[in-house]
Amino acid sequence: MNTAATSKFMSSVKSDFDKAAASWDDKHHRVKMTQEIAEAIVKEIKLTPFMDVLDFGCGTGLLTLQLQPFVRSITGVDSSRGMLDVLNSKVKEQTLANVKTSFLDIEKEGAIEDSYNLITSSMTFHHIRKIEHVLNQFYNALLPEGIICIADLDSDDGQFHENNEGVFHFGFDRENLSNLIRKAWFRNIKCMTAAKITKPVQGGGNREFTIFLITGNKA
Repeated sequence: MNTAATSKFMSSVKSDFDKAAASWDDKHHRVKMTQEIAEAIVKEIKLTPFMDVLDFGCGTGLLTLQLQPFVRSITGVDSSRGMLDVLNSKVKEQTLANVKTSFLDIEKEGAIEDSYNLITSSMTFHHIRKIEHVLNQFYNALLPEGIICIADLDSDDGQFHENNEGVFHFGFDRENLSNLIRKAWFRNIKCMTAAKITKPVQGGGNREFTIFLITGNKA
């Protein structure tokens, strides 16, 4: 795919997320899954009122707002302005002083700004073409001894999404992704099952999908 075609394709994908933003939280399984991921993070990581957090690929803020009460500040970044609009509305409605948002498109060479104690990312990595590039940005944006928490799909054979447009990875093999994280100079890599979700798949019937949580520290 040439550069112009890639740009047009990615713009279409971002537009789809913009359109989906208003009803994104209507899916009960999506909300429940994010709650389980948040619970896994809170159990695994000692969150403190001194932490500044970045939620990468925050969407409508389902994870952002789950973590917000435990930390000093949390910044939600996303490449969909529609998703950020929904999160901003929630922040205004709930008068949350420690939550802010930022538009960031890594695919267009955007860069993470500021420094953080913790970077989280939930169900975003399978939409990212260049995983290594993002991991390097995470490393550079973390303060010494900073932590990453990445939640995403175990290998799913492309069945999790109804439409795989904009999906660059059909889930991940945990060990392969852990190795990429190690190569990005993170240490103390841990991996666990964070959530399970059962949903209909093409061809009929339901399938259970598992969501892992990988954590690591900046070396």
